[in-house]
Amino acid sequence: METSAHDSAPAPRKVDQLLTHYGESHRNSTNELIHFIAIPLIMLSLVGMMYAAHPWVAYVFVAASMVYYARLSMVFFITMAAGSVLFLTLVHAMGEQRLNISISIFVVAWIFQFIGHKIEGKKPSFFEDIQYLWVGPLFVLSKLFEKLGVRW
Repeated sequence: METSAHDSAPAPRKVDQLLTHYGESHRNSTNELIHFIAIPLIMLSLVGMMYAAHPWVAYVFVAASMVYYARLSMVFFITMAAGSVLFLTLVHAMGEQRLNISISIFVVAWIFQFIGHKIEGKKPSFFEDIQYLWVGPLFVLSKLFEKLGVRW
């Protein structure tokens, strides 16, 4: 039986497959720029709304997200853990207005996300699979890492 070099090549990692698929609906530079701003803001607002409901809701969400990221890539996990600490710090600093601030950020950021996808001409990836809500932040990080020469 004959084998080729292609047959022995390792299968793409799941994180690479997810990022490739996500990237297919994020090729327009304007849409990409919108995502670079809106995705971190959406993450901040989600943590803020959950924290406003009860701090443990936010902590459990962050912990569950970290399990997901740890299964994909240690570099992404470490970066997302640091980002989550920053988001929790910012949410705490919002004080009594955290719910109002978080809702406002959430609504405005999602409006921009949908404008970006209108420009792109493709629907958001999470319409196909909810896990792409967790892949979006990794997409932003992967682009940043590419510019910095960091391998994830």
